[in-house]
Amino acid sequence: MRSAYWHVLADALTSVLAIVGLLAAWFYGWTWLDPAIGVVGALVIAHWAWRLIRDAGAVLLDATPSEQLSAAIRAELEAGPDRIADLHVWRLGPGHHAAIVALVSDAPEPVEGYKARVAGIDGLSHVTIEVHRCTGAH
Repeated sequence: MRSAYWHVLADALTSVLAIVGLLAAWFYGWTWLDPAIGVVGALVIAHWAWRLIRDAGAVLLDATPSEQLSAAIRAELEAGPDRIADLHVWRLGPGHHAAIVALVSDAPEPVEGYKARVAGIDGLSHVTIEVHRCTGAH
């Protein structure tokens, strides 16, 4: 949706700039302005395209969307003797993230207790937690 919005906005902007360049060339003889505006339009579109490629690539490659979100999850779940063995966070949509957490504990709580700890983290909409008992055997 965002890329469609920026595409229409970039089209409108480059059209307006092209008309301004052509009118300036016609009325004032500034024939240099039309190609200069073309370069400005190309730079605007290149900037938009780079941001779109970067953002879409992060989603497609399933990149961790926020180190702060991962750190908040770790802070809540590793507050006691429990340790995170595996944590995977990904974006579900704007402002919504999911997490899968594998915990290791000597004295595990019920899963609902761990989910309650992370329930107040902003932007975390879906959490799956698995708990493994550490037997202490070497």
